[in-house]
Amino acid sequence: MGRLSVRGDLLRRALAQEAARIIVDHGVDDYLVAKRKAAERMGVTDHAVLPKNTEIERAIAEHHRLFSSQSHAGELAELRRHAVAAMKLLGRFEPRLVGPVLAGTATPHTDIVLHVFADTPEAVGLLLLDQHVRHRVSQRRVKLLRNESQAFPSVRFAIGDYDVEAIVFPRDGIRQSPFSPIDGKPMRRATREEVVALLDDGASLTS
Repeated sequence: MGRLSVRGDLLRRALAQEAARIIVDHGVDDYLVAKRKAAERMGVTDHAVLPKNTEIERAIAEHHRLFSSQSHAGELAELRRHAVAAMKLLGRFEPRLVGPVLAGTATPHTDIVLHVFADTPEAVGLLLLDQHVRHRVSQRRVKLLRNESQAFPSVRFAIGDYDVEAIVFPRDGIRQSPFSPIDGKPMRRATREEVVALLDDGASLTS
């Protein structure tokens, strides 16, 4: 039993590393898709050994450290600088940065994801129109309850060379953070000031 357990742990780690490589190198942003692609490439059919999302996130951070430490630090700082610019643009909606750009696991393919809070979703679009920022309206499903997802409007636009998705919550949505698809805990949200502090410190939240 001990050997089987060790073998399973090694296989799970290898799958996490391959899934991380797929996410970083190929721009796949869905962890489940990355897991399945990794399993297919490695000829693994037993889904019981598929890694958890938290294991893949750790493998992404490790991949960055091993293969692109300097370039990743620069890319992450650039993403965060553009996140600050997007948050300044949407300042009246109390924007919060979430996801890989905040966590430090972003890749060159990662969108900047913000949570914003407005009386109506249209208010966000109107502000962007007033600022002559081209955008499109979409939807994003998030979990406010552990076992139930809910669709919220989102507004997509570009800041420089980076894509931004602003998910629009009601004003009181600032009190309750959705559950993270990575670890199932309430998502960490950062204010513009906190993101600026990360830039000043040169810090990554995964360190």
